[in-house]
Amino acid sequence: MQPYDYPYREPSPRLRPGIWLPVAAVLVLLLLLIPSGLLLYHYWPHGGSGLDPSAQPREVAVRGPLYKNEADLAALYEKTLPSVVHVNNLSEQVDRFSLNVQQVPRGSGSGFVWDKQGHIVTNYHVVEGANAVQVVLSDGSSYKAANVFVYPEKDLAVLKIDAPESKLVPIPIGTSHDLKVGQSAIVIGNPFGLDGTMTNGIVSALGREIESPANRRIQGVIQTSAPINPGNSGGPLLDSDGRLIGVTTAILSPSGTFAGIGFAIPVDEVNRVVPQLIAKGKIERPRLGVELADGSQVGQEGALVLNVTPNSPAAKVGLRPTRRSESGRRALGDIIVAVDEEKIKSANDLFDVLEHHKAGDTVTLAVLRDGQRVEVTATLAAGS
Repeated sequence: MQPYDYPYREPSPRLRPGIWLPVAAVLVLLLLLIPSGLLLYHYWPHGGSGLDPSAQPREVAVRGPLYKNEADLAALYEKTLPSVVHVNNLSEQVDRFSLNVQQVPRGSGSGFVWDKQGHIVTNYHVVEGANAVQVVLSDGSSYKAANVFVYPEKDLAVLKIDAPESKLVPIPIGTSHDLKVGQSAIVIGNPFGLDGTMTNGIVSALGREIESPANRRIQGVIQTSAPINPGNSGGPLLDSDGRLIGVTTAILSPSGTFAGIGFAIPVDEVNRVVPQLIAKGKIERPRLGVELADGSQVGQEGALVLNVTPNSPAAKVGLRPTRRSESGRRALGDIIVAVDEEKIKSANDLFDVLEHHKAGDTVTLAVLRDGQRVEVTATLAAGS
C-alpha cells in the first residue's frame, strides 16, 4: 500500500523564547516611568504661565537738573540747528515708460547758512556733478539752488537760494589759527537726511594735510574725534561757544564708516574763499605763468619748470622751460627751490605759497639753473 502524500505546509511562526525577556523589560519600564513622571510634575515647584495680571508701570525716578556740560550742549544744539541745512545732489533721469525727465537724488550732505542773502556753504564733493541742487532748511522748507559756485581745490562750494530772510539764520564765525588740541569740537549735520544730529569730541590734531577732489593738497586741516558720517559732509564743526571753526569734509576709515578720525577745513580758509566765490563766482589766484612738475622726478628738490606761458610774469623775468634740443636730448628747465626764502620741495609747495599772495605782489624766486642758484624777482598776475 502506497503511503499517502500529504501537501507541505509552512509551520506556524512562533516567538522564540529569548524575545520575551526584553519586551517584558520595556513594558515594565514604561509602567514605572509614566506614574513617576506624573508625580514629579505634580510636586515639582514651577511658575505656571509667568503672567502677572497685577503688573503696573514702575514709578518714575526723579532726576535733578542737567549737568552743566549737558545743559550747555543742549543749548548749543538748539541755538545752532536753525543754521544747519540738508543738501541734495539731484541728477536727471528719463522715465522709461513716460519718457518724462525726472530729478532724483544721487547723493546728499549737510551745509550751513552763511548770510541773510541766502548763501549756503557746503563741500564741493557734495554737489559735484549735480544737474540741480536742493537745500532743505531746518524747518523743512525746500529751495532749489539758483547758483552754485565751487572751489574744488579746497573742497568748498557756495549755493544761493531765494529764501525769506526770516528763515535764514547765519552761523556765528570763529577762528581756527588759535585752536588748541584737546578743546571741544562739536558736529551738527543732517546725515542721510535725518533731522539735525549732534556728535561731540575734541580737536585731536592740527595742521593735517588731505587731498582735495582736484588732487591738490589742503593744508592746515583740523583732525577731530567727533563722529563724522558721510552725510555730515559740508556741515559745521563748532567750538564750545557755538562758533564755526571748520567745515567737515572727510573721514579716515578702511570701511567707509567713522573710525575715530575725521577732518574739517579750517574756518580761516573758509572765510577767505567764500567771500571771493560770492563776489566773483570763482577764486582769482595769483599767477606766475608756469607749468610745473616735482623736481624729485629728476632727483632734485623743488618745482621743475616744464613750460612758461608767453607774456606771463615767469616769461618776463626769463624763467627757462624744459625743452629738447635738435638732437633730441632733454635740457632741464629752471627748478624753483625757494620763494621769498621759503623753501620749496615740490610743485604743491609752490602752489601753497602762492595762495597766500595776491595779484600784484612781488616775490623773489630762487631757482637752480645749470647747477647754479639764481634769484629773480617777479610780479604776480591775476589768474583763476
